[in-house]
Formats: sequence, C-alpha cells, structure tokens
Amino acid sequence: MPTGRKIRVLIVDDSAIVRKALSEIVSSHADLEVAGTASDPFVARDKILSLKPDVLTLDIEMPRMDGLTFLKKLMKYHPLPVVMISSLAQSSSRIAIEALQSGAVEVVAKPGGPYSVTDLRTELAHKIRAAAQARLRQAQASAIETPVAPAPAAATGLIAIGSSTGGVEALWTILTNLPPEMPPIVIAQHIPAVFSAEFANRLNKASKIRVKEAADGDAIPPGWALIAPGNFHLTVRKAARGWHAVVAGGELVQYQRPSVDVLFESVAKQAAGDAVGVILTGMGADGAAGLLAMKQTGAHTIAQDEASSVVFGMPREAIRLGAVNDILSLNRIAHALARYATVPAGAV
Repeated sequence: MPTGRKIRVLIVDDSAIVRKALSEIVSSHADLEVAGTASDPFVARDKILSLKPDVLTLDIEMPRMDGLTFLKKLMKYHPLPVVMISSLAQSSSRIAIEALQSGAVEVVAKPGGPYSVTDLRTELAHKIRAAAQARLRQAQASAIETPVAPAPAAATGLIAIGSSTGGVEALWTILTNLPPEMPPIVIAQHIPAVFSAEFANRLNKASKIRVKEAADGDAIPPGWALIAPGNFHLTVRKAARGWHAVVAGGELVQYQRPSVDVLFESVAKQAAGDAVGVILTGMGADGAAGLLAMKQTGAHTIAQDEASSVVFGMPREAIRLGAVNDILSLNRIAHALARYATVPAGAV
C-alpha cells in the first residue's frame, strides 16, 4: 500500500469512452491518480514496466488478448493488484468470478446500462484502495485431506460468515471443504449484483453442501449455504420449522450493500448464542460491530488471521473491538467449522 503519496492506477480498456470515464472517476479522488491508460494488454505490458503503477484496472472483453488471459500471465510473471472491469452479461459474470479465483483482487461492473458513472464513482475508488492494500501471493490454502470428527458438544443452529476483498477465494476454500451435514450457513460477501448468482452456482457445483444465491423467503435448511445477492441486504428470521432468509434493499451500511453488520446483527437477535460468526478478509470495518453483537449474545466468533488474509482490515477491526474469540488461519477456519457437522443418521 503506498504511504504518503497517491495510488497510481493504470487503466486498460479497448474502449476510448470507457478509458475516459474511468480516468475521470480516478482523477476525482484526491488520493488516486491515473498513471496511464492502455487500449489492450500488449500496450499495457510495456506501460506496466515503464510506469510501475500500484493498481491495474483491466477490462475482461478485449480484442487481440482477453483480460482473463492477460491476468493469468500477469499473475505468473509480474504480480500486480488488479481490479477487473466487467459487463453484466452472464458470460462476463462467469469470467469475472474466474478472474477473482485467478488472482484479481476485485471486480466492478462497467459503467453503462443500469449503472451510471456516478454510481461507480465511490465503488471503484473503494476497490482501488482495497487492491492497493492487498497481499499478493499469500500462501494458498490446502484442501482438508482427512475427515474431521464431529464435536457433539459444539452443536450450533446457524453459521454466519462475512467477507470482502479476497473473500471469493476464501469462501471457496472454506465451503468446498465442508462436509454435507453442516448447520445452515448464511453469507454476506461484498460483490456486485449479478456476479453473486454466478459465484453461488460455481460453489454449488464444487461443494458437498448446497449453495445458492439467497431469495427473499428462502428456507435455510441444514446442509445449505445462502449467499446475499449483490446490492441487497441479507438477514435471517427464525420460524417454527427453521431458518428463513430475508432479502431487502435499504441504505448502504459501512458503504456496503450487502452489509456484514446487517447480517451479523440479525443473527445476534434471532439466534443469540446458538450461532457461530466468522469474519474474513476485507477492507474497512464492516462486520466488526455486528460480530461484537453476536459475541455479546453468546455466539462463538472467529476472525481470519493476518497472514492468510488478502486485506486484514475487517478482521483487524473486529479484533480491536474485542469481538473475536478465536483468530485462525483460513485452513484452520475450515477445520473449525467442519467440527460443527452432525453425525449422519445411522453412522457408526
């Protein structure tokens, strides 16, 4: 993270109109500056070496070489914090999620359609700042290779997880390593609208538990994880027959929608001590106050450690508030949550 100077951004997009729009957004923030622009990855390659930017914004769809191919080459030979700029088309959403799993730090929707340049101004600046803080080449989490014995004394009714920058890969590591007999799981990940559905679909295909984007009124049975849809808050409601999702709009909280604080505070009220709260990698303070509310009602709380976090901001704030029982690496969080699995009926 640059200290005492502006964050220098190289903008890579084949559209001159988009390059101009993004340049104006970046230049409008006192702590950011445009180091340069490039119309394609071949031009960008030379400018990265000559301009030495702190952060790259990279279009997904470009001629000559697409953004995902360039990203993978960049991460291999010259790692640099990258914010992907994607359209909202379904094909682009799939590529955007793959980009996040290939080393990109953040993704934002390209201006146009339902999203105006004004809407993007705050979001893009926030994500550039987060990217500038990102820890690249952190140790990759390994899969859980041995079964984790259930912990009968550690039964819980609900698991709530919150994450932001770096959270797509962190959630992938955790959810794909959980056994199918898990308590209900609810997740608030800072992610643009549309991309959340694609992320949930990919997780569902790779996980033993069922994963879907939450819809208002959804039941949340054991063995399921629901992810807040982009641009909507997710809360929970306890009913006679179990947990249900409440999906609604509302004001931004901690500059976010979905907000981790909103989810955690809901779980604190509805589940009290019959819950586990987990705060993962991300910039800012979203989730810290909500995790404290969960802890104060008797829930067990966990924060990802600094060494395995892409950005340690959210876990650090939760720890600072005294909201955390355990500080664990990403792998150890997966192990810890797997211990809440119940013994399947008929198991010996």
